Amino acid sequence: MIDHEVRTHKSSENLAREDQLAWKIAEVASDPTPVEPEVTEMVINRVIDNAAVAAASVNRSAPTHAREQAQAHPYTPGATIFGLPLADRFSPEWAAWANGVAVRELDFHDTFLAAEYSHPGDNIPPVLAVAQHMGIAGPDLINGIATGYEIQVDLVKGMSLHEHKIDHVAHLGPSAAAGIGAMLHLPTEVTFQAIQQALHVTTATRQSRKGEISSWKAHAPAFAGKMAVEAVDRAMRGEGAPNPIYEGEDGVIAWILSGPDARYTIPLPAKGEAKRAILDTYTKEHSAEYQAQALIDLARKLGGEIEDLSTIKRIVIHTSHHTHNVIGTGANDPQKMDPKASRETLDHSIMYIFAVALEDRGWHHEDSYSPERAGRPETVALWHKIETTEDPEWTRRYHSTDPNEKAFGGRVEIEFEDGSTLTDEIAVADAHPLGARPFVRANYVEKFRTLSEGILTEAEANRFLDLAENLESLDAAGVGQLSFAVEGLKHSGSKGIF
Repeated sequence: MIDHEVRTHKSSENLAREDQLAWKIAEVASDPTPVEPEVTEMVINRVIDNAAVAAASVNRSAPTHAREQAQAHPYTPGATIFGLPLADRFSPEWAAWANGVAVRELDFHDTFLAAEYSHPGDNIPPVLAVAQHMGIAGPDLINGIATGYEIQVDLVKGMSLHEHKIDHVAHLGPSAAAGIGAMLHLPTEVTFQAIQQALHVTTATRQSRKGEISSWKAHAPAFAGKMAVEAVDRAMRGEGAPNPIYEGEDGVIAWILSGPDARYTIPLPAKGEAKRAILDTYTKEHSAEYQAQALIDLARKLGGEIEDLSTIKRIVIHTSHHTHNVIGTGANDPQKMDPKASRETLDHSIMYIFAVALEDRGWHHEDSYSPERAGRPETVALWHKIETTEDPEWTRRYHSTDPNEKAFGGRVEIEFEDGSTLTDEIAVADAHPLGARPFVRANYVEKFRTLSEGILTEAEANRFLDLAENLESLDAAGVGQLSFAVEGLKHSGSKGIF
């Protein structure tokens, strides 16, 4: 890996494009270095993972509305949309939109956390949609997905967005554009322009994840993927982009991030170096914000050790800055303590999540968020006894680059009415690569079968899994079938402009 220093340059400096971050990203995309076998295996795992969570969400409101919007844009050859008949094809940017919302709706697919936060599986819908439309076979699709992961992870390692209240999808637009460029073997110049365009139109504030969180949380990455598809299309036609988008004196670093004097270090693979960043990412066993994963595992363990939860006086979760300030009491969001809050808000309340997981000794992607579950008096009482506090050591471990130190959990102190206490801690989720039960192919397949049960027929589930697990050998026709159809798919009956 090569560390690239990135800073603002005055227009009078006339920064050469070869010295710009967007160009260096485009060079990684256009590097033909083969994808390594273990990366291919993980790409397949994440294709399965994305489809699993999309199947579970396919009848929910946001994916349904996004799908109905996309259905107004049929196209030939086009791309498939999760849930619809495979013969139905739609314009690829709208397929990326609909599938992106379905994948993101339950907050249940993969994650990578460093200087910034990300769900790099969000790269798959736009790359796959373009692959189906353009007649791309399995190996090139795998390269495109691996590239999207590589670029998003590398940006996340070196450039914080949330520090300036910018949503993390600002890294997704460029990464998806790079992935599409790699898959299509586009010239570096074309991908360079697409990356800049995609960043320019996908920079938005983090209010989508603050206060009363709405369904836009699921739409935001889908929008970034859709914009990436359109950016590549424009660049392929010869259209340019704001330049230099990162380093310009009126660019992203100068006015959106840390300002003209800031320095960022972005690691990128050297020429001829394999793209392996997907191996640094991790998926979710539970449908909740990633910082909740380990704490759910700890709560289900502690739930079996406490005979009477009503005897609990107070619970304090000592954790990282991010967990405390984004999903903990440090956020100062009263909605996180409200039994009538939206699913999206409860998903970002570790107080609620820990209470339910402690009571139920587990977590369910639907039942744990139901209004009935959130409104139980005993749950509300326990929930309101929970608080978080930042512990500098957990914050340090959260940001550590040493995989043996890195941690996304915390220490839980439970005080009982009789004055006794119970303390336990967990560093990483059970499903994490360094956890108690790391996810392997069998776990991804089991997750797909569990989440698609009652939604897909057994034959349809088997058909999809057979294609996905053989992705490396699929021809264009096989890639074109890499979706699933749902019998009796629900429609909302709503009407917008389209």
